[in-house]
Amino acid sequence: MTVVTATQIKELRDRTGVGMSKCKDALEEAKGDMELAISILRKAGMASAVKKQGRETKEGQVCVKDAGDCVAVAEINAETDFVVKNDRFQEFCKNILEEIASTKPSSLESFMSQVYSKDPSITIDQYRSLIIQTIGENIQISRISVWPKASGHSIGIYSHLGGKIVSCVEVSAPNQADFAKEIAMHAAAAAPEYLAEKDVPAEVIEKEKEIGRSQIKDKPAPIVEKIVDGKVKAYFETVCLVKQKYVKDSSQTVEAFVNQKATEIGKPFTIVRFLRWMVGQAI
Repeated sequence: MTVVTATQIKELRDRTGVGMSKCKDALEEAKGDMELAISILRKAGMASAVKKQGRETKEGQVCVKDAGDCVAVAEINAETDFVVKNDRFQEFCKNILEEIASTKPSSLESFMSQVYSKDPSITIDQYRSLIIQTIGENIQISRISVWPKASGHSIGIYSHLGGKIVSCVEVSAPNQADFAKEIAMHAAAAAPEYLAEKDVPAEVIEKEKEIGRSQIKDKPAPIVEKIVDGKVKAYFETVCLVKQKYVKDSSQTVEAFVNQKATEIGKPFTIVRFLRWMVGQAI
């Protein structure tokens, strides 16, 4: 049996847009021959889809669904904004979210290879190919996420600019979805990269310190480190959600806003996690 490399699979994926597992199968059947593998994919009913799947998909929508027991999110891309507004595209988004919510896949790759519940004769990826043939543009599912709802927690959802940006925030308090949505609105506007200081990778912090040191000349080492610590603190206040100034009240941080709400309801709670997706980030 021909050994297929990850590089070959990625190349076929890039050239066709077909799911990784299908690319691997086609390459194995073609004994590593790239052109033959493309031909195999076309013969499998993806002919017109494969022709279109090399096109760039810079437009799209971040779709989100509160399914009761979970929140499902997907970024689905197309070539033009015109198609994104198309009823067929919107129906595809709706169906994909329903599949994510009902099956709770562990990864995008496993999701693309699973059976489509509304037509068990095809996979999700084959369903996508059919939509490409129907709409006439390349359609890609760039990323997915599913958040099961934990007991005693609340999830707030905010969609901005018709799904160009979507934010979700989970807090460790019941009946606080509206409050969590307020934080999600902040996240959409302020674009945090991490939840808290502890989530910032050590190598990122060290890089910030190196940049800080390079900007300081002719100072004693203790003073340099003190200034660098101040720069790192300022960095945290820029990229960490809980340390950011709250967009609706810059006199307090998001963390202080949460503590204020905790005092109001008489029970401490925290932000458990957040998500902020913008169309095009995953491409």
